[in-house]
Amino acid sequence: MHTFNKILIATLLATTVGCAFNPATNRPDLVLMSEEKEINIGKEMHEKIVASTPIYKDPVLTAYVEHVGQKVAKASDRPELTYTFTIIDSQDINAFALPGGYVYINRGLLTYLHSEAEMAAVLAHEVGHITARHAVRQKTAATGAGVASVLSVLVTGSGVVGDVANLWGTAAVKGYGREMELEADRFGAQYMYNAGYDPQSMINVIGLLKDQETFARRKARLEGKKPQTYHGVFSTHPRNDIRLQEVVAAAGKLPEDKKTTKVEYYREKTEGLVYGKNAQQTEKNRYNHQRLGFSLLFPEDWKVENQRSAIVGTAPDSSATITIKVAQRNGNQPADMALREVYDVRTLEQDEELNQYRLTGHTGKLPSSATGAPDRVAVIYYGSRQYMLEGKIQGDAPDKDVKEQYDNLFLTSIRSFRPLRKSDVVQPDIKRVKYVQANEKTTFASLARHMDIGDYAEEQLRLLNGYYPRGEPKPGEWIKIVQ
Repeated sequence: MHTFNKILIATLLATTVGCAFNPATNRPDLVLMSEEKEINIGKEMHEKIVASTPIYKDPVLTAYVEHVGQKVAKASDRPELTYTFTIIDSQDINAFALPGGYVYINRGLLTYLHSEAEMAAVLAHEVGHITARHAVRQKTAATGAGVASVLSVLVTGSGVVGDVANLWGTAAVKGYGREMELEADRFGAQYMYNAGYDPQSMINVIGLLKDQETFARRKARLEGKKPQTYHGVFSTHPRNDIRLQEVVAAAGKLPEDKKTTKVEYYREKTEGLVYGKNAQQTEKNRYNHQRLGFSLLFPEDWKVENQRSAIVGTAPDSSATITIKVAQRNGNQPADMALREVYDVRTLEQDEELNQYRLTGHTGKLPSSATGAPDRVAVIYYGSRQYMLEGKIQGDAPDKDVKEQYDNLFLTSIRSFRPLRKSDVVQPDIKRVKYVQANEKTTFASLARHMDIGDYAEEQLRLLNGYYPRGEPKPGEWIKIVQ
């Protein structure tokens, strides 16, 4: 009976889970989903990321990353997939891939690379995760996964991608562990060779990431903080890892005249790349009222009008509005009482106190019986005034999910209300990477004295130029500075 049960379970697994030959790993995959399902999940995840994460909007650089990425992807083991390459507008040094052909590289990582071949190494590594189906395989391979289990790294129990906030904690973003990362390196090196890029550039990228890791540890030690850890892009390897050297060497050695590196071309395409925090991108729809001294962030692409009796923000398709009205505060009246008095209601639904930026207030939803009323209301006390904020969905009542999405937008704006800062009035100082040629007197210490990039300016310049922790540029050498 025991043997029969084993046979029965094996049969169920084979029929329910599915078994497909993976051209990258050159062995069968025991997986919980078809390739079509894998692609659909990746597409849904991608849509969530694009909707919730700042994307770097530089058409020239975006086209460049897409071109190099597609070149590597077409040289991979799954060239028939539709690949999408996206630059995330973040200073963090990271890159990751989602199942089904979606690859992301942070603007912050691009600033520290030195050639097209190094960028190709990062993208090829991520393509390697996709071709090997690491996101799908990781949980499926666990002992005792069972016929009824689901990929917790990808989906919720309902089979629908969960909240995007949970996505950032998955292995797809944080890394898969040493064995799968090494496998992605092996595939990536081979795809680079196939596409005409020098696979040894992968070792260069590992070196610069190790320098970042060393600096992060030193900085954390000096500041008494925990060091930041990066995604598994090569980060699981020591700089001199013999296994890594072997998998890169196994890809092959290109003749010098057939080897693509493109240092000068990469320099041309990344000239002017934003360095550090991109305040212009993250706060670009913030409304600042200088006379009343307050600031509020409206949803992206909403149009804001200062009307006679109110400030009104309107969605691009006119489907919703956020309105701000101002009045004198009624002494020490509690904020929740002020809301009930203004809207003439006894109770509020989903109500809560507001304590933000040293301001107090209250927010809630009006009873559903209040026809024509706003969907979400709030009052915030600031000095002798009370600011009434109203979020309202226009037109026919949408379904429950859409209502929740709008309510999240309303709450995000309400919670962004704060006193005006000096930096809100002054145009944000966006710092960018520039390239200059060193001369006989150029040192990183002397350059750092003229750059406002924080307490570790010299270390940052060294990291940008591959000279950490020591060394100086040679006369005539092109180096990165920040202006």
